[in-house]
Amino acid sequence: MSWINTALLSAAVFAAVNIIDSHLLSKRMPGLRVFLMPISIIYLGYGLVLCQLFPLPEGTGAGTLLVAVASGMFRTASATAVLYSLKKEEVSRVVPVVQTYPVFVAIMAVPLLGESLHYLQWLAIVIVVTGAVTISFRQSPSGSTIWLGKTSFLFFGASLLLAMADITSKYVLAHISFLNLFWISAFCMAGTFLIVSMRPHIFNQLINMRKRNSALALLTFNELLAPIAITLSLWSIERGPVSLVSTIIGSRPVFVLTYVLILNRVLPTFLDWQPGKRLLALRVIATIMIVGGIAIIHLT
Repeated sequence: MSWINTALLSAAVFAAVNIIDSHLLSKRMPGLRVFLMPISIIYLGYGLVLCQLFPLPEGTGAGTLLVAVASGMFRTASATAVLYSLKKEEVSRVVPVVQTYPVFVAIMAVPLLGESLHYLQWLAIVIVVTGAVTISFRQSPSGSTIWLGKTSFLFFGASLLLAMADITSKYVLAHISFLNLFWISAFCMAGTFLIVSMRPHIFNQLINMRKRNSALALLTFNELLAPIAITLSLWSIERGPVSLVSTIIGSRPVFVLTYVLILNRVLPTFLDWQPGKRLLALRVIATIMIVGGIAIIHLT
């Protein structure tokens, strides 16, 4: 399977993870820190198992390990900002803004990693990112079309952190495997989330929450999907130009919009999303832009 196809598959799985995250945070979990507590334990388990199965190569230097940890921390910080945003905003608006990060990746990859892009590939990046941002438009109570608003600064922060994670990942994957990098990132995520969430009152909220078992079952399923998406993205970054890999993974809003439309028909209470015809048409146009940008990458 080519890095283009694995990047697309990663985007599709990430979109499903984001939608389930949004459902859990907006409808099932009493707070973000309650949500993070079981996730920290799950990722601690991933780290402990995988570091035994896939040890670091002999001679791995301290500098490489330091960059790998930095990559994990950047990814963790970005994920935390996204999860916080999903508690406040609807998933089909949050994800597109965060997925502007390929622009930052492309800008950094050229001087830092020595990547060179054809002008058509630059055009593809611009088209995909513009389409992703367009999907994030929403309607005001008066019916006019507006952008995300004040919280967009948080989303762009998450976007920049994700770009830094991909750039550092590309550098370190020249020295260690993508599975090594995954378990290092898993430890970073577990440690950060444990520090944030391990409080007696948070544990009590988790124990006493309504329909706890079903919520935790869905969360566990989602955290089985998330590592698949992450490892696919790291595998793609290891094998392809990080600027183009990031652009393809940045097509995630297309999958989010598709899943949301399906869920709105099948399980209308799963998410809170009622777009008007004008907004839906705008998002269809944005989707076509994203697909067109990815097609350019395929052809070049």
